[in-house]
Amino acid sequence: MSRISGKNIVLGVTGGIAAYKACELVRRLVREEASVQVIMTKNATQFVSPLTFQTLSGKRVATNTFDLDWESEIGHISLADRADLIVVAPATATFIGKAASGIGDNLLLTVLLATKAPVMICPAMNVNMYNNTAVQENMEKLRKRGFIVVEPGEGELACGWEGKGRLPELSEIAEEIEKVFSPKDLRGERIVVTAGATREFIDLVRFISNPSSGKMGYAIARAGWMRGGDVVLISGKTDVPPPRGVNLINVISVSQMYEAVMSNLDWATVVIKAAAVGDYRPVETFQGKLKKSSKEFTLQLKRTEDILLDVGKRKNGRIVVGFAAEGEDIVENALGKLRKKNADLIVANDILKPGVGFGEDMNIVYFVDKWGKVQELPIMTKTEVAERIFDKIIEIKRQTSIQAGL
Repeated sequence: MSRISGKNIVLGVTGGIAAYKACELVRRLVREEASVQVIMTKNATQFVSPLTFQTLSGKRVATNTFDLDWESEIGHISLADRADLIVVAPATATFIGKAASGIGDNLLLTVLLATKAPVMICPAMNVNMYNNTAVQENMEKLRKRGFIVVEPGEGELACGWEGKGRLPELSEIAEEIEKVFSPKDLRGERIVVTAGATREFIDLVRFISNPSSGKMGYAIARAGWMRGGDVVLISGKTDVPPPRGVNLINVISVSQMYEAVMSNLDWATVVIKAAAVGDYRPVETFQGKLKKSSKEFTLQLKRTEDILLDVGKRKNGRIVVGFAAEGEDIVENALGKLRKKNADLIVANDILKPGVGFGEDMNIVYFVDKWGKVQELPIMTKTEVAERIFDKIIEIKRQTSIQAGL
């Protein structure tokens, strides 16, 4: 179930050309089973009819502070009190300025003054307006008051200019909304996640790699950010879009990934090695492109760096999580890897089961922890697996603290 299911979300729509995009945002939130109450400023009604939002939300749209019928039914204070979150999308420069100055000369601004719910602002305007010092200072005022400001996107604007000022993508707004309702039990944690496949080049066009899609590691990074952690994502090859809010470091080879992990190790409190790291690289990398011939060709290989092993040697109180892709004796091999690498948790999966694992959206995994406890999870999405991994990490930290008498 979505984290926004059953939540009361007030969507404020102000008078900008991007107001039409708010219609799709309403559809998206309603699809996630949120209760959406739309408040429109007078100028916003010049761009989109209130009837459109009423049809999409299933609720009468609030537009006028002095609508006597509306006031007797709910009232602007009740709107403020009932909200679990207020989202203003789009938020114009004028609206941002008034909100920063504490002005309440329309219904939406009055609700913002009266609410104790989180407030999210999604600016959309001309690039020069957005970069104006006054606008930037007003947004900084709102940030200092605890408002969530979702940075606008860059590109071609309706006014003909190019630059920063587009309404953030709806997927980004939806992700920020989901984050508001996510537990913040990882706040203060500094999490390093590796993901994707490494490549070891034979020549300029050929390499040794594996079919990892990076979906599992990216889901872990996203879940860590959602739950309040600071995340560094060290990624090999993948076609998965990077999650919001993480520090992404792109690498190609095992050596590059090793260097990136070790450079961030002292910073980290949690290391999760979800990347599919190659075990071997060519002894020699050939310059140019090897030409095809009728003769047989022998490729000599040597071992790559063992990142998890070296992280385990330098654990120093941090939580270390490894992955094990196994074809047989899954639990036994995972236990052996756990002890050899000095890990706190091994997440093992059966690569022979169809429809799960490499490249798939679903996974079936086993948790093997440092006390030898084994837990088999049912088939679930990789997003759900990521959440369960962090639940397990919190459990391990708690149990470790108890045993240490802290």
